[in-house]
Amino acid sequence: MTTTSERVSGPLTQQVSPRVSQSVFDGSRLRVVLLVDVYDGAQQQFLEAYELLCNQVASVPGHVSDQLCQSIENPSQWLITSEWESAPPFLAWVNSEEHVRMVEPLHSCVRDTRSLRFHIVRETGGPAVDTKADKRRLQASPRIGDGIIRHALTFTVKPGSEETVAKILADYASPDPKVDAATRLCRTSLFMHGNRVVRAIEVRGDLLAALRHVSRQPEVRAVEEAINPYLEQDRDLNDPESARVFFTRAALPAVHHVTAEQQDARAERYALSYPARPGCGMRLAELLARQDEAAADDPRSPVLRSTIFQRDDVVVRLIDVHGGLDAADPALALGLPDPGQAAELMTFTGDASAPKDGELARYVGLARMDLVTDRRSPDA
Repeated sequence: MTTTSERVSGPLTQQVSPRVSQSVFDGSRLRVVLLVDVYDGAQQQFLEAYELLCNQVASVPGHVSDQLCQSIENPSQWLITSEWESAPPFLAWVNSEEHVRMVEPLHSCVRDTRSLRFHIVRETGGPAVDTKADKRRLQASPRIGDGIIRHALTFTVKPGSEETVAKILADYASPDPKVDAATRLCRTSLFMHGNRVVRAIEVRGDLLAALRHVSRQPEVRAVEEAINPYLEQDRDLNDPESARVFFTRAALPAVHHVTAEQQDARAERYALSYPARPGCGMRLAELLARQDEAAADDPRSPVLRSTIFQRDDVVVRLIDVHGGLDAADPALALGLPDPGQAAELMTFTGDASAPKDGELARYVGLARMDLVTDRRSPDA
């Protein structure tokens, strides 16, 4: 009998697909590039902080190597590259409280950072590689994108304040979607599930520039200040360190996205929140990714677009559904056609028993998040 971890192992794609698809679950090696702008005169302090961090990171599972480089043109500019066995162990570390504590010594000497993550597709030089033995180490084929970057933020509010928070979050003027000549906001979808808020955004261009643009808009700043008293995690937006820690913990990265070849402009958008069992968030996200990848090839599937966001045991699936969620097959809507897998990785039932007949439809209802607002830019 195979376990869930065995069933979800292996690359998701083996050949070039014309449809839009991105995933962290290819099993290929990951290259992380961190661009760092250090305060003038703080280079030695930065180097000492990096060496301390480097020694700690070396023991993180999945870490292979790293390299520190300093610009020959501007000594304040540094480049850190690291290699990981695959994306999931890196994401598990970079989104952890351990990482928040590890990088704290860098804050006083770093003006700005920019992180870029890449799957390794091809490489040259070095000893010959046995491609059969090494097939999971390089991305099997290039994926096709649509120029859209997807990201989400999530946080919780104090129980009892949900209705007030939903009204505040719904009643705001949309910021200017144009960030600069190359970047614009395409869509913002905001949902709530109990006291958890999820704000999913779609950006064409530079995600970091878009996030900074939005945070500076008066209408957005007013909303953020208005919900501050209701947040479970305190923050002070006037304190850069407090704001940085809050948004670091709130980041909910997209780990998988797929768009079916057939599309329908009338498709309705929904979000589902999956109650992962402790420690099962990444496995659950990977299983959902595999199912959505397969469903994208099935013309009978009502799910035309799916994005999976995951951090620790928070797993959210954003889907565009033809014909509405209520009319969809519960197994396809939930993305988990195998009831046993649903029971093994989630806590809908409170135990590990497989759901009974008809319970998948109930699970869809339990997972369904309440839509607060869904806004597109006019030319998105």
